[in-house]
Amino acid sequence: MSVVRIAVAQGVGATDFADPDSIREQGRQVRELMRVAAGGGARLILFTEAALTGIPSWRRLAEADWSGVDWPLLAAERHQTIEHAGELALWTVVGSVHHEPGVERPFNSLYVIGDDGVLVGRYDKRFLSPREAAVLYETGDHATVITVDGMRFGCAICVEARMPEVFIEYESQGMDCVLLASYSDAPPAESLDDRRPLAYALLTEMWIAFAVPGTAPGATPSGVAAPDDRWLARGVADGTPQVVFADLDPDNRTVHPAYDSGRAWRARHAPTMRSRLGKVELLGSHAGGGSVRP
Repeated sequence: MSVVRIAVAQGVGATDFADPDSIREQGRQVRELMRVAAGGGARLILFTEAALTGIPSWRRLAEADWSGVDWPLLAAERHQTIEHAGELALWTVVGSVHHEPGVERPFNSLYVIGDDGVLVGRYDKRFLSPREAAVLYETGDHATVITVDGMRFGCAICVEARMPEVFIEYESQGMDCVLLASYSDAPPAESLDDRRPLAYALLTEMWIAFAVPGTAPGATPSGVAAPDDRWLARGVADGTPQVVFADLDPDNRTVHPAYDSGRAWRARHAPTMRSRLGKVELLGSHAGGGSVRP
């Protein structure tokens, strides 16, 4: 398999989704960073959760009021972004709130745009926070997988990083990399958000591309976590729009020392894993000694 260069954006993503000027500026910044990524030789770029739209403030979130959204404007920005991906021959995965006709609430989504300028798919966030599920978004119902130059990528959004099952599922499907788009803008010292990508990369032997807004100095930066327990590439936490580049090379044993052995070993055990893990022996003391079985 050949090396695939990817890019992860930073410094774009935190805005007021109800402000038309902010939406236009957001779209402009997304397309500018796409140009930077293509100029640096990237085949794919990942943007943060809701990069094209922003996310409602907590006040609006509690109200679940979508009446202030200019859906035609969002559609126009999406269309320009899709066209731009085709002009640059760049796979683009970008977050947005997506309104589906006939559905009460919008989805929290990642648009997957091919290098031919075609919207090839959409990932809708499947595991929502309690507040999101109660008042804000519809729930997605499927994983999304894309193949770029022979390398397989899965998609995940924000709080799904707290669900190991999402990453285990992608590993079982033979992914090389998971594209994790988040909205966290907290400093690393106040959050575990930048540690989870490292943990999942190490345990599943996949790369984890991690996109966050990074719009405030000192906020958690974007990056790409490698399977050897380190950041292969990482942004500068200075609040400026930027692109992080990483070359994904499955044949580099320094970065991927057990790509074949570890994943192949787990795959061999996958058919029996569920039945074996489902058996539990509870041990405890009682009058007769010995063990207690459920």
